[in-house]
Amino acid sequence: MRRRPFLTLAAAALFAPSIGQQAAHAQEKELPGDLEDLLLYGQDRIQAPRREPTRQTVAASLVASREEFKAARYDALARALPGRIAAAGRVGAPEEQARNVARLYSVAVRLCIKIGTDHLVSVTADRALTAARQGGDPLITAEAQRMVSSAWRRQGSLARATGIVVDAAEELLADTTAPEAARLAVRADLYATAAYTAAKSGDRSAAHALIKEAADSSAAAGRASGQVDGLPGVALHQLSVHYELGDSGKAIELAATIDPAALPTTERQARFFTDVARAFDQWGKPAHCYRALLAAEEVAPQEIRRGAVRDLATGLLRHDRTLPGIRAFAERAGVPVV
Repeated sequence: MRRRPFLTLAAAALFAPSIGQQAAHAQEKELPGDLEDLLLYGQDRIQAPRREPTRQTVAASLVASREEFKAARYDALARALPGRIAAAGRVGAPEEQARNVARLYSVAVRLCIKIGTDHLVSVTADRALTAARQGGDPLITAEAQRMVSSAWRRQGSLARATGIVVDAAEELLADTTAPEAARLAVRADLYATAAYTAAKSGDRSAAHALIKEAADSSAAAGRASGQVDGLPGVALHQLSVHYELGDSGKAIELAATIDPAALPTTERQARFFTDVARAFDQWGKPAHCYRALLAAEEVAPQEIRRGAVRDLATGLLRHDRTLPGIRAFAERAGVPVV
């Protein structure tokens, strides 16, 4: 089945009465052990590349890392990142090395969050920010600050996590060394992250104010660049904000206005369906929740190993008599099924 028709049908099927079976996607979770070795022991623990890295190969590795994350190919990314980070630290002048290493560590933080290796998130985010500051690029530094915010959020320090990205957004706006459109786009990401974190803390007014700032910055970035703005990405964060504030009905209403096929990456499409599943679960609609999880798995099989999906699958097991295939789905997500 072609991708776009599937996504359109999957979104419509969230409100249909029946549930279909889902084909198995048997894949095992791989932890980035080499990344842990790199963080703890340095490059000596990482196998040397067969060929000496060059600026061209490092640039290609940056592109490949981003694309693998966007495509939700987390296993391949986990295997490749340690060597890519080590190689990036060997090519170019010190500031160039630092910028490339920071970019890759920021990808690594997002990967660790996705696959649930929380013990690596904080130290990896710190490496990203340390390298970014050495590199001197305000956009790379702002992204690394966003990763540090995510690390604080996952430790439960929600006020600190919110403050980090709000401060970073204001600092970035005042820094005119980067192009305006790029600064506004990154600022939108920072405010969207802040909104999500504020929502997790239950601060309703701050969450709504921050997501509006994100939308305004995204729209301004689109006007400044003359290109399509990032409002669909802001809408995904707004969907999460509604869920975190307990407004599941508003979340589903918003989801109905989003075309998942229009979202730019596989990762975002899968995140959309996962967030819809969380909202339906919160609303007490297990059949719709399960249907959304099946759609997420169809889009990106590796996405269902996330802790949020495992939690949902665990809760849905009590409905196994009315949800055909839920036990098999839970097993694929990594939930022990007796």
